[in-house]
Amino acid sequence: MRLGSRWHWPRSLFARLALIFCVGLALAQAVSFWVTMTERDEATVNLMTGYVEREVASSVALLDHLPPDERTRWLPRLARRTYQFILGPGEPGTPIDARLSERFARSITDGLARNYTVTTNAIAGSSEHFQAHLTLTDGTPLTIDFRPVSSIPLSRWLPLVLVLQFSLLIAFCWLVVRLATRPLKQLAQAADLLGPDLKGARVPETGPSEVVRAARAFNAMQDRIAMYTAERVQILAAISHDLQTPITRMRLRVDVMDDSDETEKLRQDLFEMENLVKEGVTYARSLHGASEAPCRVDLDALLDSLVCDYTDAGKDVALAEHVAIAIMARPRALRRVIGNLVDNALKFGGAATIEAAPTSDGGAIVWVRDDGPGIPEALLETVFEPFYRIETSRNRSTGGTGLGLAICRQLAQSMNAVLTLRNRNGGGLEAMLMLKGAG
Repeated sequence: MRLGSRWHWPRSLFARLALIFCVGLALAQAVSFWVTMTERDEATVNLMTGYVEREVASSVALLDHLPPDERTRWLPRLARRTYQFILGPGEPGTPIDARLSERFARSITDGLARNYTVTTNAIAGSSEHFQAHLTLTDGTPLTIDFRPVSSIPLSRWLPLVLVLQFSLLIAFCWLVVRLATRPLKQLAQAADLLGPDLKGARVPETGPSEVVRAARAFNAMQDRIAMYTAERVQILAAISHDLQTPITRMRLRVDVMDDSDETEKLRQDLFEMENLVKEGVTYARSLHGASEAPCRVDLDALLDSLVCDYTDAGKDVALAEHVAIAIMARPRALRRVIGNLVDNALKFGGAATIEAAPTSDGGAIVWVRDDGPGIPEALLETVFEPFYRIETSRNRSTGGTGLGLAICRQLAQSMNAVLTLRNRNGGGLEAMLMLKGAG
């Protein structure tokens, strides 16, 4: 399996920047520590080779001037952490090939070369272990057993200081990234809150100049969008008002005309024109959002009232059961959404059933079901587009204006609700309106 199939970048910009900075700091710390330790070891070896050269030469000269019977007593005094003296020929071995052992062997040889003939060999079993052999003036063989080390032990407090330093760097890195990405988070939250009502939160115009410019531009964009949408609604309302007068005059003239097929067709056309104007204005207002304030709504009472209205009109609409819950919603907008869904169910299925159930967050789900032909799966989202109608023939009885479901979706979004459609297994269509709770 390739690495790319297992590794995934974090989704948020904060996590990505924090990860990049932390990894970069960790690598920089590691490289800095390696360079420091390498330089420290090199300086230590240079210092130790000079020290060994002088100390070994002095120790050998002292042993050479001591009487033979006193040399053994002096050996422990002359031993050091890395080497000791042995009165004897030592151990045979192979030529030295380890880099560190070569440097110390050369240092010992240089220090004793004036007065003694020195031979060296590596000791089997360890890469950094060698012996230097020489003969004192009285013929006594002397061996220098050497175990070189490249560095001195680390102080106990050094790892703790390094961990503390790295922790401080990570903490400041986290703080810097958090401060740098906070304005972007606020901007994203403000954009998410900019719903159909165009009453999103204002982004604070504080911080660095780039952030202030972006916040000012976003706030100005909100104002422009709200202004343009309000102007569009006003234009549509004015057009609707101006069209009502000629449509009314035309309907009056049709009413005094003799009854005929053409007269009935003209009357129906005028009726459709009037509905189209009203639905267009309603859709525009739903895009702009409703001025209606949310309040606590008894869902059973609203659904009962809606069903009674349809029943009194002779429509086959039933409420499955009562749920005895109250939710925070815009009652007129909610009634309009459910009413449009019921109208759609009656138009295509001849009957409608309403069912509701509470949710764990204090909201509710409302289903509107029918036994009609349903909608092709590929068009379940397309039907929410304005002026889209499956009835391409514009049939007078089922064509409609193509704005009913679009208005439902816009009003649902203005209430922070979710509206979806799906085909029922036994046939028919089911509309599901999910009303979110206050939590």
